[in-house]
Amino acid sequence: MTPSILRALRIAGFALMAALPAKSFAATIDAPAWSAYKAAFLDNSGRVIDTGNGNISHSEGQGYGMWLSVLADNPADFELIWSFTKTELLVRNDGLAAWKWDPQANPHITDINNATDGDILIAYALALAAQQWNRSDYQQTARTIIDTIAQKAVIQNAGRTLLLPAVEGFSSSERADGPVINPSYLIFEAFPVFDALSPSPVWQALTNDGVALLDSFSFGDRKLPADWVSMKRRPQPAEGFAPEFGYNAVRIPLYLAQAKAGTAALYNRLLTGMSADNGNIATIDLRQNAVKDTLSDPGYRIVAAIAACAANGTKIPEDLRSFSPTLYYPSTLHLLALSAATQTHRECL
Repeated sequence: MTPSILRALRIAGFALMAALPAKSFAATIDAPAWSAYKAAFLDNSGRVIDTGNGNISHSEGQGYGMWLSVLADNPADFELIWSFTKTELLVRNDGLAAWKWDPQANPHITDINNATDGDILIAYALALAAQQWNRSDYQQTARTIIDTIAQKAVIQNAGRTLLLPAVEGFSSSERADGPVINPSYLIFEAFPVFDALSPSPVWQALTNDGVALLDSFSFGDRKLPADWVSMKRRPQPAEGFAPEFGYNAVRIPLYLAQAKAGTAALYNRLLTGMSADNGNIATIDLRQNAVKDTLSDPGYRIVAAIAACAANGTKIPEDLRSFSPTLYYPSTLHLLALSAATQTHRECL
């Protein structure tokens, strides 16, 4: 196999780690950008710090940090972040991670429940690292996490394959309006890799049904998905959560673009609904059909930019093509979007 074919397989997600020889791929996050990110959000223990949320850490942030370190082709940083993750968060008895680590609490973990998007990010990063650096131990751990997600967090409901946000608290037996899902937990790029490592029809079903559900989640005048959706009968914003297109949902267009999933019509509906003034995007109160927070950070604006490119071929504005850290969450989205543009959407640059 030529290097170009190997790279194409990785981009498409068909990462057959056990079958393909190790191959070092060019970094899609440059060293200065990764160094700036580390200086802002990574401490010496390997903890990724959520600077916009009381400086806590969580499985999502650890997974993002591991993924970004692979994209930066930095195995030492990957191992540092993974070491903290497996030591401090993998304290459950099923191989999944506790979702939150609070530096102010004693013990640091006060809620043992998982967050399924964090587990997906960790497993995906391990799977990519296994191929990138020829590490069978990473591959085996990834497979264990993947299998547990499939067994405990994937369900069938009314003919659809759904991803529960956590092992506990969201099923029909636990909530009157259950099952409840979070559509931003669907990291579509990861699912073909999961299927390659641990073949199961659930991964393609999650992609197919996830995109179909996003097509159907059209709440309020702005016709947007909610962060939390009840799937008991007709989909609707879940009880007990703010009925909003919030900080969770902002990343949905990025996840679609990374995987080249969804239609131009879906991208354009999301872009129209999430648009605010002066080229910014916003979180939206779906009940009042009103802007809640205007998001002017470059890390948020580039999500809209890459979605516009995926839908209409619009180039990413020049001012969004360079990276300077702000807060943890938009900075993470910014680097992931830049990597996606370099790796799978060269037409955007």
